[in-house]
Amino acid sequence: MSAIARAELRRYWRRRRDRPPTAPLHLMMLPAVAAVAIFAYLPMYGVIMAFQYFQPALGLFGPQVWVGWDNFRYVFSLPNFGNVIFNTFVISAWKIVLGLALPVGVALLLNEMGNAPVKRTIQSVIYMPHFLSWVILGGIFLVILSPNDGLVNSALGWLGIEGPDTRANTDTDQNVRRGIFFLGSNRWFRFTVVTTHLWKEVGWGTIIYLAALTGIDENLYAAASIDGASRLQQTRYVTIPGISHVIVLLGVLSLGQALNAGFDQIFNLYSPVVYETGDIISTFVYRVGILEAQYSVAAAVGLFQSVVSLVLISVSYWLAVRYADYRIF
Repeated sequence: MSAIARAELRRYWRRRRDRPPTAPLHLMMLPAVAAVAIFAYLPMYGVIMAFQYFQPALGLFGPQVWVGWDNFRYVFSLPNFGNVIFNTFVISAWKIVLGLALPVGVALLLNEMGNAPVKRTIQSVIYMPHFLSWVILGGIFLVILSPNDGLVNSALGWLGIEGPDTRANTDTDQNVRRGIFFLGSNRWFRFTVVTTHLWKEVGWGTIIYLAALTGIDENLYAAASIDGASRLQQTRYVTIPGISHVIVLLGVLSLGQALNAGFDQIFNLYSPVVYETGDIISTFVYRVGILEAQYSVAAAVGLFQSVVSLVLISVSYWLAVRYADYRIF
């Protein structure tokens, strides 16, 4: 070994010796790694059910009947499965697009506020719904959006806006006003789902953009002001370009969630009446697998969803690297 190589080797070991020990950090990761292995990787063995006629009485490792791709052929032959996929993409698309645009707008408005106590109060109020479960919010919205005496329909009634449905009271021969069926009408259900999702999550998303706004150099605003730029022009040419990389990054990464339209929300809000416009892949899997006990069919749909999501996540990561210079490794 040459003298140069020996010197480089000594420097390498000297750097390794001077580094802080990493063993405690790896030990801290063990619980998280164990949880991921137990709850994410071990259950992957159950994917094999998608290719079987699974009978629970025979056990997971029992002599199940192998059917190959028959479960997938059956699923794609169902007349309503195409509608389920369409609903999933439509609801997800609206959530992604508006979930990016509205937090940016709210963050820009809050950034222009000079009254710090009022600004902090508004921030606290708008992001508090994020911490509420959809189990709780589902019950609240069922009451608020009631077509007869709900708060929203009562307010619309005061404004002279009534629902399209009226029925004659046979006892008095009078028409009884019926409000809008936000949760019981295929015309309104998607709108209601997207609106309630935004009400819950926009405040939380605003925090990210407010944090990004703090990284913009104040000298840029001073220079723009000297050049005669108005507040609107400063927002257009300084603020928005300053956070554009964050907007692009979050927009690209959200593509991986295109098949996740929000099971917990829709499950707590929908009913058989709105399956036509509100049934998504996750709720379809729940009904087929849990309620109807068609485990193999549900596993096939779940595997299809996972494969498509993997492709979307891979594409979104490639776009994030290409356009936002975002890398995990």
